[in-house]
Amino acid sequence: MVAGGMSGGPSGEFEGKITATVIISCMMAATGGLMFGYDVGVSGGVTSMPSFLKDFFPVVYNKTQEKTPTESNYCKYDNQGLQLFTSSLYFAALLASLVASPVTRKLGRKWTMFVAGIFFIVGTILNAAAVNMGMLISGRLLLGCGVGFANQAVPVFLSEIAPTRIRGALNILFQLNCTIGILLANIINWLTAKIEGGYGWRVSLAIAGGPALILTIGALMVDDTPNSLIERGKLEEGKKVLRKIRGVENVEPEYLQLVEASEVAKQVKNPFRNLLKRNNRPPLVIAIWLQIFQQFTGINAIMFYAPVLFNTLGFKSDAALYSAVINGAVNVLSTVVSIYFVDKAGRRILLLEACVQMLLSQTVIAVILGLKLKDDTPSLSSGLAILVVILVCTFVAGFAWSWGPLGWLIPSETFPLETRSAGQSVTVFTNMLFTAIIAQGFLSMLCTMKFAIFVFFSGWVVAMMFFTIFLIPETKGIPIEEMMERVWSKHWFWKRYVENYGSAN
Repeated sequence: MVAGGMSGGPSGEFEGKITATVIISCMMAATGGLMFGYDVGVSGGVTSMPSFLKDFFPVVYNKTQEKTPTESNYCKYDNQGLQLFTSSLYFAALLASLVASPVTRKLGRKWTMFVAGIFFIVGTILNAAAVNMGMLISGRLLLGCGVGFANQAVPVFLSEIAPTRIRGALNILFQLNCTIGILLANIINWLTAKIEGGYGWRVSLAIAGGPALILTIGALMVDDTPNSLIERGKLEEGKKVLRKIRGVENVEPEYLQLVEASEVAKQVKNPFRNLLKRNNRPPLVIAIWLQIFQQFTGINAIMFYAPVLFNTLGFKSDAALYSAVINGAVNVLSTVVSIYFVDKAGRRILLLEACVQMLLSQTVIAVILGLKLKDDTPSLSSGLAILVVILVCTFVAGFAWSWGPLGWLIPSETFPLETRSAGQSVTVFTNMLFTAIIAQGFLSMLCTMKFAIFVFFSGWVVAMMFFTIFLIPETKGIPIEEMMERVWSKHWFWKRYVENYGSAN
């Protein structure tokens, strides 16, 4: 694929301004991340509320109320039904992501985000009004469909609409909104846990409807991306939107490149089958492993079950929720750090630095828990408990400025247009699959492995470090339609897979 007449700068940057249209569109689209993050954060707080447990999981409730525990402190929340409440959303999301791929390609990014918002609204109503397990799980399944559609469309929308020089920062708005959603969920859980009458958990679940409404209404107001419009044959509309978002009249070089990419895309009748071609292997392998590694850092184990985890360490319920709020605040602030550095320092340096930080944090947590939290010692001393909270926050900070946002950014910017929807679908599917596995298995793993669960996650962090060093290329400052020529074809390992890219398509 040729460059198609760039403006001539050394970075390959096309002519254009950072327009208000781009900023507003990206902020609106990124509310899909707000919904996702809120649902990640809200489940952990809700499942630690006695009123919720009493209504839906009385066996777990009775365990937590025992004055003299009859089993290990690590095991009191181990319940498959309780884990299914959390994981059901992600099992639904991984299936929805496969449907979302052709929807994104045929209807565009804009309408896929609209559909995601509708799923979220209906799921929220069912959850907040639940009177039995059927309503509760049905609501979570619909929320999962919303996550599948939003996570499919939003990162691609952000990457396609953003100017190259700030693509990383704008794409990370999705992850920033995820972290804000988690923080809001933690704060709301902390507040609603104080509501008398036992309905605080309903308020927590109902508030998820707020960001869902923002995304649904916002999707109706924004333009679809030029890439999507041109891919669907709306050439003039695509050029008009391109002028609007770039803020200049001379968009011909970028427009011609998008048309060329669209012509290549139209020749691909089955994008998923095309993904398996040799030349698409580099971005596919990177995308899949980024999602696997992202989950096996242990981050979602902490985010889903932070209040439960802190309860396990001996915090009282209110203190556990408060600690989760601190954790969420660190998550947000650290993601802002990533927005600032991702287009300056690059992707690889953030990934590598975070590996070291996460490894040290989890290793020390494992040592403290292994030495001090025994079955006959139901809690840590206040000093050690505070140290564990600090270490968890250190771990979360490292993840939040690296593997969290970059796990979504890198796949969304490296697939060629002809396989971008399918590639993002596989990315979301893999992420949701391993998120669901962690959500369904963490409390049982905590019961079985005890403190060694942090050793388990540390081993994965070491593997991530070597994977980054040898196989993840730097994509900072490369126009999105030039990744094949300027990134994969020049990488010491991946170049063997793309040598015949031009003739293969």
